[in-house]
Amino acid sequence: MEYTFENKEYRDMYRHTTSHILAQAVKRLYPQTKLAIGPAIADGFYYDFDSDVTFTPEVLEQLEMEMRKICKEKLPLERFELPRDKALELMRDEPYKVELINDLPEDAVISFYRQGEFTDLCAGPHVDSTGRIKGNAIKLTSCTGAYWRGNSDNKMLQRIYGTCFPKKDELDAYLARIEEAKKRDHRKLGRELDLFAIMDEGPGFPFFFPKGMVIRNELETYWRELHRKWGYEEIRTPMILNEELWHRSGHWDHYKENMYFTTIDDAPYAIKPMNCPGGMLAYKRRMWSYKDLPIRAGELGLVHRHELSGALHGLMRVRCFTQDDAHIFMTEDQMFDEISGVIRKIDSVYSMFGFNYHIELSTCPDDFIGSEEVRENSENILRQVLEASGKEFIINPGDGAFYGPKIDFHLEDAIGRTWQCGTIQLDFQMPERFDLEYTGADGQKHRPIMIHTVTFGSIERFIGILTEHYAGAFPLWLAPVQVKVMPITDRAREYAEKIYSRLFDEGFRVETDFRNEKIGYKIREAQTQKIPYMIVVGDKEAEAGLISLRVRGQGDQGTTTLDEFIQKIKKERDDRVC
Repeated sequence: MEYTFENKEYRDMYRHTTSHILAQAVKRLYPQTKLAIGPAIADGFYYDFDSDVTFTPEVLEQLEMEMRKICKEKLPLERFELPRDKALELMRDEPYKVELINDLPEDAVISFYRQGEFTDLCAGPHVDSTGRIKGNAIKLTSCTGAYWRGNSDNKMLQRIYGTCFPKKDELDAYLARIEEAKKRDHRKLGRELDLFAIMDEGPGFPFFFPKGMVIRNELETYWRELHRKWGYEEIRTPMILNEELWHRSGHWDHYKENMYFTTIDDAPYAIKPMNCPGGMLAYKRRMWSYKDLPIRAGELGLVHRHELSGALHGLMRVRCFTQDDAHIFMTEDQMFDEISGVIRKIDSVYSMFGFNYHIELSTCPDDFIGSEEVRENSENILRQVLEASGKEFIINPGDGAFYGPKIDFHLEDAIGRTWQCGTIQLDFQMPERFDLEYTGADGQKHRPIMIHTVTFGSIERFIGILTEHYAGAFPLWLAPVQVKVMPITDRAREYAEKIYSRLFDEGFRVETDFRNEKIGYKIREAQTQKIPYMIVVGDKEAEAGLISLRVRGQGDQGTTTLDEFIQKIKKERDDRVC
């Protein structure tokens, strides 16, 4: 193994060991605390505790100090195994560990790790000594509630989150990114800029306000133009369809716990969590010829999925969202070109926004519903297309859909975070389940092959990503208000109104500020609202027929004519400059 933080296996070992150091620190300072679990996670680690002590920020600081002492003690981590009866005896005062031991299979190896006076039930692996962990590069970041084993019927525990790095400057850089992320938090900006919100009356069900609808509508317009260019036709399918359909599609067996249900005329129905079964029925409405294929159908479809309340997060994880779905029905010899075309389409979108991204090939999961031959064939096709595209990719084992493997696009935002958005799923199963057919050149019936693909992923999530990526300072074509016109004096109001009318007639989203406030105050407020362009006019500008222009992030640009300004921003808007 390569013992560097670039190696995920070593990074997880390092952070897992740090979670044990946290647990040891808690037991030293608060010995009555009961231990639950403490794994490594993407950006650090956590440990769950059952304690009468509330882990306040002040307590977390004390725990950090104790963790640093443990690191300096350079305690070796020693692995040992025990039979079940002795393991239960060792953990007799730790009820959560006893429960975990009792849940292990009869033939399971029950292993522990000891460091000094502290011993924990753990499968490992770990680094060899607490001295490997740099105490000055540990930070406990927060404490939240967490149900034992994620079950709301169980006791609420306290979960301490933390992170650690091999060097202090790496920790400092990470914490700076976290602070920047807080400033960019789309939930905060959504409220401040009056874009969108999640209400207590509808957890997980977002509200979009007029300014947020501007962004949404612009993205949907772009999506429609893009898909028309790439040969797609738009459809719309119902939100509620009968239960039998979801048995046929396989969602009942593989996704039922995430679905919502209702009854209509005493018959069971489901609110769709996916658009694809409706897309199957749309295809099945008539008999197609091989000459009609490929058929490319796009849908901006509202779907509902039941997410646990603890998993909800602004627009990033919601219970209803609009998926920008597209389905392609094709012959076997069209697969390579169609998949390649979707890759180029998605690349064109992310390139326009300036996103870097990486690609993962997610292979079929254990509950894949097809044959081994189909699984192997479909995975090989996606691999061959990716290799021919020249794009680098990594394998993500078992993370595909239950009906097929997929290509996932993970884009990187302005502060280095990655988001899984675009996807291409290859599906031999749904056409079989829905008995889809086309007439081949031989006059016989054949089964089409299908691609499921999204570009944004979901409109809501993509808006959340863009909000954080741009820190609310959207490019002109997406900005809810594109230009703010502000007169310095009442005498310049008439001139400001003419400027407003001209910009409005040219199709720009423009506002005026005629309040009896100082111009500096008006400018600061427009900057707070992150408006791309501000026009300031006074007596001098009115007499000369000019405008004084301010640009977001650049300040005063001097004077220009309204015609020149309109010509400039028309091109910026129409070219969708990002």
